[in-house]
Amino acid sequence: MTKVVYKILEHDGGWAYQVGSTYSETFPTHDDAVRAAERAAGEQQIAGKSDGIEYEDSSGIWHEELSDGRDRPQTEVSE
Repeated sequence: MTKVVYKILEHDGGWAYQVGSTYSETFPTHDDAVRAAERAAGEQQIAGKSDGIEYEDSSGIWHEELSDGRDRPQTEVSE
């Protein structure tokens, strides 16, 4: 199972959460960033419908797949 970690850190004059190399918007307080990360992590747990997806990999090659809407990652908020 995939695990997605939301890291809380200082960013751009405030606080943000980071997933991989992507930052959220900047929040004025640490607590605001934690609440936003917890909300985003919770939304990752909600099953959806299976649907076709298209994406481009790092080599510029496009792929088409069927994404199982029940296959949700494990999430964690790390302060």
